[in-house]
Amino acid sequence: MTVPALPGGAAHPGRQEGHLEDVRRPEPGVTDARARRAALAPPSLRDGRIEAALRSLELTVRGRLDGLLQGNHLGLVPGPGSEPGEARIYQPGDDVRRMDWAVTARTTLPHVRQTVADRELETWVVLDLSPSLDFGTASCEKRDLAVAALAAVTHLTAGGGNRIGVVVSTGEQTVRIPARGGVEHARGMLRRVARTPRAPAGTRGDLAAAVEALRRPPRRRGLAVVISDFLGEPEWERAMRGLSARHELLAVEVLDPRELELPDVGTVVLADPETGRQREVVTTPLLCREFAAAASAHRHPVAVALRRCGAAHLRLRTDSDWVADVVRFVLARKRTWSGG
Repeated sequence: MTVPALPGGAAHPGRQEGHLEDVRRPEPGVTDARARRAALAPPSLRDGRIEAALRSLELTVRGRLDGLLQGNHLGLVPGPGSEPGEARIYQPGDDVRRMDWAVTARTTLPHVRQTVADRELETWVVLDLSPSLDFGTASCEKRDLAVAALAAVTHLTAGGGNRIGVVVSTGEQTVRIPARGGVEHARGMLRRVARTPRAPAGTRGDLAAAVEALRRPPRRRGLAVVISDFLGEPEWERAMRGLSARHELLAVEVLDPRELELPDVGTVVLADPETGRQREVVTTPLLCREFAAAASAHRHPVAVALRRCGAAHLRLRTDSDWVADVVRFVLARKRTWSGG
């Protein structure tokens, strides 16, 4: 299992992140809970059966999202379109060309006809696959969950001539896949991302540089998605502010429970995959409480920084139903756009 490392002997869940070697046997009664979590987790992309895992992921995303988001929906970005939608009462500032005279005559109150967004959309995703994401203590690694989040964004923004591209950063290299449309492009993109080689231990990620690689050269207005664990100091804030000035911005934060709480398991070895440092510590109730407090003190500034950037914030965890979390997020945004 993996937890944030303790640089300098202090419990601090910053950019440094480590591995917790837990040699305990599973406790009685936890097997069923783990099995339920595994059923809801994205398939592992580490066993070499990438094609089968990607097919399973596509079926999960398409089947569960289509089943839970029934009917026409706006997806992740609002905007005017030509598909007729529901009628609502006229408000000052509404376009009078959208007046629905039939409903107005029937209700004796002025109504306008809303439209469903069907405009062509270009989506770009910054995907952080640095060594800190090669980590997971629940039903999957954060890396698998990040790829699953990319698949969900691809599905929710597909159709109508929309295009999607991705910038993948491992810390060792940056891979850019141009934005194109179509099912074959989406599948090929996910296949190429899943096969991205893992950076060697000791490689440090640079999310700010990856976001800057997306900002320049400037692209047409659309949706920008940043998928990362956002560990460490928010050096990426300036770059993401510049990105949100031109695009609708969505931040997907990928977390593992051991980044938030340290279990009391006795002597453990912590290793930082981005520096190679290791440290043996003895977990105590006091250390666990200090670790949880430090983790909370780190995650709160991250959330504040994302709000300052104007980003919508979606948090996914390796120990929860990530598809249900995506659905709740999309429905909440729909209610916000509709004034509900």
